Amino acid sequence: MVCKKAFTLIEVMVAVMIVSVVIAALLKMRGDTNHLFMKIQKDQHYTQLSTFLVWNKKYGLDKSHTTLYNLVDDFDMDDELRRELKQTTVDIEYKELKRIDIEMNTFTVGETIVKSKLFDMRLKRVELQ
Repeated sequence: MVCKKAFTLIEVMVAVMIVSVVIAALLKMRGDTNHLFMKIQKDQHYTQLSTFLVWNKKYGLDKSHTTLYNLVDDFDMDDELRRELKQTTVDIEYKELKRIDIEMNTFTVGETIVKSKLFDMRLKRVELQ
C-alpha cells in the first residue's frame, strides 16, 4: 500500500486564514503609520508658520487677533504661501510668567500662546528691558 503525504483541506484552510490575518494586520499597521506621518507633517508645517512670531517684534508680547500674513508682510515669499498665510487667522495671547531684576536690567520671561482653528502653539519668550 502506497501512502501519499499531502496536506488535508483543513490544514490548507487554516494556513490561508493565518496568512490573511497577518496581511490584514500589516495593512492596518501601514495605514495607521501613514495617518500618523501625515498628522506630524501637518503639525510641523503649522509650527513653522507660527514661528514667524519670533521674527516679528510687533506681535507676541500682547493680545491680538491677526492673520499670519500680517506677521510677515515685509518678507519676500511666493504667492502660494502668501495666500495660505492670509487665510490663517490666529489669536495671540501673552502671559508674563516671571520678572527678574538684575542690576540695571530687567528680564521678563513670558509665554506667547498662538491659537487657530488648525493648531495651537506655545512659545516661551525672554525680553530684556
